[in-house]
Amino acid sequence: MPVSSADIEAALREALAPQTLEVRDDSHLHAGHAGALEGRHFHVLVVSNRFNQLSRLKRHRLVYDALYLLIPRGIHALAIDARAPGD
Repeated sequence: MPVSSADIEAALREALAPQTLEVRDDSHLHAGHAGALEGRHFHVLVVSNRFNQLSRLKRHRLVYDALYLLIPRGIHALAIDARAPGD
């Protein structure tokens, strides 16, 4: 079963207890793109206390760690906006 926005949202809520979470499926914007055949394109905005004092790289790693089981199910591209509260 292909990955959905709801799957991503559930995984991020469980792993990061975010204050704000928005998951948007942008796959329709990439129709005809070679990668569109390999999976879906998503944009994630997540605000979490888990990101306090972490670099952008470490924040992104936490997001990817939370989604590691979903990536093989069809996440081709993932745009991440990971913020700590107050960023």
